[in-house]
Amino acid sequence: MGFWADRLLPGLIEKACRSSTILGERRRWIPRAHGEVLELGVGSGLNLAFYDAARVARVTGIDPSAPLLRRAEPRAAQAPVPVELIEASAEQLPFGAAAFDSAIMTYSLCSMADPARALAELRRVLRPGGELWFVEHGLAPDSGTRRWQRVLDPMWRRVAGGCRLGRDMPRLLGDAGFALDELTAGYSGSVRWLSFTFQGRARPVPGE
Repeated sequence: MGFWADRLLPGLIEKACRSSTILGERRRWIPRAHGEVLELGVGSGLNLAFYDAARVARVTGIDPSAPLLRRAEPRAAQAPVPVELIEASAEQLPFGAAAFDSAIMTYSLCSMADPARALAELRRVLRPGGELWFVEHGLAPDSGTRRWQRVLDPMWRRVAGGCRLGRDMPRLLGDAGFALDELTAGYSGSVRWLSFTFQGRARPVPGE
């Protein structure tokens, strides 16, 4: 899987994530980030052009994929805000507690090996009152599509960099101690087993 993961998969991921639908999602949510921003799964940097320089002091983008980060470097240099790219895992963030005002996560939680641990780490590094803006695909509401998600998931996970088709994103966020202040959900494309999408804002609940 080395040649696939290092050479072919990064290009395929970038192509898939440049659709007009996903572009509209980026334009809707990324400008809402503020202050010191952590982007989990920055990938090839497709979000970086949409940060608002009037609201953002700095973006720190992490990703475990060195090939994707290399693709992100030119976009980081051209971004309207200062950007630092770091090769790191969301499950073990190399930052102190309460380091960030807000966070961005787009089509990333689906591929994290331990999403509960990653969200616990995110809670740790967000400051009190911090916000998470997210766009994630996941578990469909209808039984027929869920059945296809279960059938296709093992193969899809192998070829798509660990991406899981049927994660219940609102439940994962709630179980990790995040309150969903805004949430919209629906199919965003014709491939139903891949396109049920959750979008919104979450924040850590104090004391949980």
